Amino acid sequence: MARNDQFTFGPHVCGSLSAEAGTGREWLVTDGLGGYASGTISGLRTRREHALLTVSGHVALASLDLTVTLPSGAKIPLYTHTWAAGPVEPAGHRYLAMFTLDQGLPRWQWRIGDIVIERELAMRHGHPSVAVVHRVLSAPGPVGLAVAAMCTWRTAHTSRRADGPGLLVEPVAGGVILDRAYRLHGPGWQPAGSWHLGVRTGPSDDDVEDLWHAGTFFRQAGPGGACEISAWAGPLGETPPPPPAVIAAERERAHRLVTLAKTEGYAETLVLAADRFIVESPDGPDVIAGYPGQGRWLGDTMTAYEGLFLDTGRLDEGRELLIARTRAAARDLRTPDAPWLRHDALDGPLWLVHAVDRHVTRTGDSALAAKLAAPLGRVLRHHLGGSGPLSIDPADGLVRLASPGPDTPRIGKPVDLNALWVNALAAMCDLLGEAGHDDGEPRARHARAQESFVARFPAPEGWLYDVIEGPAAAYPLGAGAHHDDPSLRPHQLLAWSLPHAPMRGRQPNAVRAVGESLLTPLGPRTLAPGEYGYQPCRPADPDMAHHQGPVWTWLIGPYADACAATGRPVDGLLDALDAHLSEAGLGSLGETADGDAPHRASGIPFSARSVAEALRVKQRYLP
Repeated sequence: MARNDQFTFGPHVCGSLSAEAGTGREWLVTDGLGGYASGTISGLRTRREHALLTVSGHVALASLDLTVTLPSGAKIPLYTHTWAAGPVEPAGHRYLAMFTLDQGLPRWQWRIGDIVIERELAMRHGHPSVAVVHRVLSAPGPVGLAVAAMCTWRTAHTSRRADGPGLLVEPVAGGVILDRAYRLHGPGWQPAGSWHLGVRTGPSDDDVEDLWHAGTFFRQAGPGGACEISAWAGPLGETPPPPPAVIAAERERAHRLVTLAKTEGYAETLVLAADRFIVESPDGPDVIAGYPGQGRWLGDTMTAYEGLFLDTGRLDEGRELLIARTRAAARDLRTPDAPWLRHDALDGPLWLVHAVDRHVTRTGDSALAAKLAAPLGRVLRHHLGGSGPLSIDPADGLVRLASPGPDTPRIGKPVDLNALWVNALAAMCDLLGEAGHDDGEPRARHARAQESFVARFPAPEGWLYDVIEGPAAAYPLGAGAHHDDPSLRPHQLLAWSLPHAPMRGRQPNAVRAVGESLLTPLGPRTLAPGEYGYQPCRPADPDMAHHQGPVWTWLIGPYADACAATGRPVDGLLDALDAHLSEAGLGSLGETADGDAPHRASGIPFSARSVAEALRVKQRYLP
């Protein structure tokens, strides 16, 4: 590695197909609309979502396979595929001399003796378009650059096979339009039209697809010469700017983002990583929860809000997002199956209140408080009114979950939901007061919920119960009509970390217990190793619990806040995460990691919450 915004690897890493080297490190560029290009630094596709152009949830241009014709006439393929039958063929990764991620943009260099070829790519921000440049950096004479366009058109989580409908091909100047969905353009287009069968995109027998060889771009080029290729969706009759201009514009945009954030060091890398998740939608700015394959979820968006927007200087975009999401949540009150009522979004409205409160507190935007306080109150009353899985227990004013979610059997009163509830009530008091409205009802609710939380959640073990009043049948230990679950988990950190946290000034040793038993270099484990049911690895089966021991990286934020609130040091807390920026999702942070050393990255490699919380901690505590 060189600069803080540049990651460079030599042939020992990028020329290896090992999961610990070239195929275990992934790159990502995005178009600001939800589309993206991604892959591994070795060039081998190891996910169904790996492609040079993915738009509207569809994989389009799978790869551009480069073959160099030497002055001697020898043809050297510089691309790599794995096939269903098992072989790696061809093995173009063996010629990789260097891979660099520079200001968020990937660049490869291949060396064939005294010939060096470079590929660089970028997506055009605000347009579903990718620009790719192949340059001859050095050569004793002209060489041939033949770039085969390997295509498909399918949803990102599926595979297209040759026994189904073929791709609709429409020849146009400089290339072709495929399935009326996207267009390819470049020099020396030579039509082909054949299936390449059995390309493997992952370890499973189902991770196999057939790719359509639409044709090949060709250019003879000497030192300094280039073969420039564009692929785009959207208005197919409008040719985008030349690829070098797109790449230059994206570098300039990266510089503006870092300047706007007023940061330096590795925080610059996190600022660029944060930008990948912020997208423009018909309703204004929005957030993709993670890549590849995640959507736009209220809970994730608002958990990441402060880091993605306030700590990057994108206040106007953030304000627009808060207004749009609050309006959408209020509109969804009339929709019984609204998406924010799903179990994976139960905390969404509570995080929404938190995000609005943080925006108003940090910017002094009283007009926003006046605009959103009343609709936020209606959203909370409906969300916790008992028509869905959440309700307020009239006996103590705490939140009860009536049915289990997809991850853990946390029926009862979970500690994190109740910490968020207490925080939201206090925040609503502030927002209503800022707006000049009566805050009597939420103030009374807050006092009662705060008192009940402090009385009920402390466990004899010295930390907080993860769930109180859960059914005994949901847990392997315990008996009686209800069960208080004392397993040591990081959910309790919210009871200290939130601005209006119910345990502020109380029981600081609980945070120490979390640090001693749960903290890893990449964040807290979801369950202590000594607890019943501990599973350090995230299961491949998505229906199985993945909160039984794997690390959730975003929780480094609540841990840092809880440490600061209880007088514990945070120095060096992000050192390993800084180093991890070069280990999995390059220049970014992933969702989860194994609970046991060496804490192998798992889950999605690019996570909005993880990036946002690491950036927030760095900006707040580690300037």
